[in-house]
Amino acid sequence: YQRRVHGADQEGSPPTWLVIYQSKPIWLLLNCLQWKVFSTFLEGRPLIFWSPKAQHLLFPSPEGSSDSIRVAHWMLQKPECCSYVGCIGTDKFGEVMKQKTQESGVNAPFMQTAEQPTGTCAVLVTGKERSMVANLAAANCFKESHLEDAAVQAAINASEIFYVAGFFLTVSVPSILKVAKHAGENNKTVCLNLAAPFIVQFFAAQLHEVLPFVDIVFSNDDEAREYAKHNNVASEDVKVIAAHIAALPKANGSRARTVIFTQGKEPTIVYSGGEVKEIPVAPLEQEKIIDTNGAGDAFVGGFLSQLALGKPLQQCVEAGHYAAGVIIQHSGCTFPPTPQF
Repeated sequence: YQRRVHGADQEGSPPTWLVIYQSKPIWLLLNCLQWKVFSTFLEGRPLIFWSPKAQHLLFPSPEGSSDSIRVAHWMLQKPECCSYVGCIGTDKFGEVMKQKTQESGVNAPFMQTAEQPTGTCAVLVTGKERSMVANLAAANCFKESHLEDAAVQAAINASEIFYVAGFFLTVSVPSILKVAKHAGENNKTVCLNLAAPFIVQFFAAQLHEVLPFVDIVFSNDDEAREYAKHNNVASEDVKVIAAHIAALPKANGSRARTVIFTQGKEPTIVYSGGEVKEIPVAPLEQEKIIDTNGAGDAFVGGFLSQLALGKPLQQCVEAGHYAAGVIIQHSGCTFPPTPQF
């Protein structure tokens, strides 16, 4: 994979190129400050980043929905109050994933496979912007049968809230439905994040198979508008789109669906019980922003932490804003020892 990184060049500097040769990094962040060449050997294959401003490489954490759970656990500050289930390889990055998850205090009865290496993602951060290259690998190998594992069953039975990122719709819809039906039968809460525009573009059938079982839908405004474009919603107004998704058929009629759309620094849209609210985001000075990776995942984690405590929606959203605001002031989805929320 090779691409020119536009907008990163300075006058008089050599062109900026990102070159990756069959790499398998688990979270490589490049904060671009000065010319260096990085070369490392991952499973015998070279990873090379060329940038006139590259400063350092970090391996701070897993990513995606695991970050949401790590942030929720951090906000709650209670031992093993959160669990995460996914599939990793039997390689060294699988060991890193287990180690980092264990260090965060999250219970993680992973499925492990020798079929594929652990899923990885390379991230180039230039200024405040980012570009990512993902290799899902073992993450695509999750099997419904792993839900019968004793440790997973214990986690499912002990949990009151279930969260799934839309990316998992590409992997195992039967797994989602099995957990979602358990939740419905036991009056537990199911949350889903649309996750990315391509999910609503190319996995619409899977999404609509799962949506009837979803109590809370998360999305950003770009994903929401993409949903509207592909589902005959004749408006780009995120309030109208939120109302549309909330009104879709629902298996558990005992509670209305809540829809939450984040909009970066603009107010978060919350549609619940037939009413829409705009909850403002506390302003943050631009110079404090280091890396926006994980901001959306952190918002979900902060929200879920307060939902687990039975707090009102307003406080859940404010906790999400707080968590996202902390994460973007650090490289990767990392945070201080204790929250100040």
